[in-house]
Amino acid sequence: MIPSFSDLAAFGWSQHFQAQLGDDAGLIPARVAIVHRNGVDIVAPGFEARATLRPWGEEEMPTIGDWVLVDPAILRVERVLTRRSLFKRKAAGTAHRIQLLAANVDTVLVVSSCNHDFNLARIERYLALAREAEVEPVVVLTKADTTEDAASYAAEAARLAAGLMVETCDARDPAIIERLGPWLRPGQTIVLMGSSGVGKSTLVNTLMGTGAIATAPIREHDSHGRHTTTGRSLHHMATGAWLIDTPGIRELQLTDAQEGIAEVFTDVVDLAARCRFHDCRHETEPGCAVRAAIEDGTLDPDRLYRFQKLKREEALNSATLAQRHAASRAFGKHARAVMAAKQKRRDW
Repeated sequence: MIPSFSDLAAFGWSQHFQAQLGDDAGLIPARVAIVHRNGVDIVAPGFEARATLRPWGEEEMPTIGDWVLVDPAILRVERVLTRRSLFKRKAAGTAHRIQLLAANVDTVLVVSSCNHDFNLARIERYLALAREAEVEPVVVLTKADTTEDAASYAAEAARLAAGLMVETCDARDPAIIERLGPWLRPGQTIVLMGSSGVGKSTLVNTLMGTGAIATAPIREHDSHGRHTTTGRSLHHMATGAWLIDTPGIRELQLTDAQEGIAEVFTDVVDLAARCRFHDCRHETEPGCAVRAAIEDGTLDPDRLYRFQKLKREEALNSATLAQRHAASRAFGKHARAVMAAKQKRRDW
């Protein structure tokens, strides 16, 4: 029996998912809480279990936060419902594949800190990832208790995008729960993203009201830390919201994120639209509005450099992954044809 809409809504269910239910007799909706190598942990009203998976393509595989339809008789995921949002990146290292990070998120908390780890370029990457997923970002700067200049860190971060919300805090202080209250309402889903050592695990423990997530000290000379969260998982908060914790991300390579980058760098994009030549490289071309803004001090040259670097990286990653995806689809089509031929011979 399918749980009621109101019961499912407490888990993040909405009309977007309800509209996808059709002739799925016997299947029940559930949400992915943890992904394992050969299965997933799922949660639903009055129901928790480990479910197996059918073979799927790379981007079709369930990820944390997904809504799936499960056959309760054999505990197998039969279908992944179309997502409202998806966070993905190029997998770390040289492998040309996509890694899915989280799905069906309402808000991403981009966690950095008021110390050596504060890095505008890194925050911009997370913001581009959020904008591409059409998810609201909120920057949370921890370790505000360790500096007398937390306001300047917040001001620098706020300048990265119009209307960007920025909060500074001591990650151990429960007062942050009330300050983040608008994004922690029942049924809402947040994901925390940030590099190692910024106090992300401490913040998770504070938001959850527990000490369940291990924490570790940072190195004092450069503020770097070690991974203390080793996997992604979905947690139910006392406020009724759902929290996805992720390991510290040391390498965030963007792919399929052109619009997200453009939204984060609207100042540069708007200036470029006023250049005399549509293919202006913003170097020595006459009538370059971007160079003019740099010269009169209204645009930081580092901001242009970061924009161009992200654009080049994203274009390269997207092209490489598109080639791999095309090859994978061709192989999959061939494999299905072979299996169909074998089945036909058996039927004879």
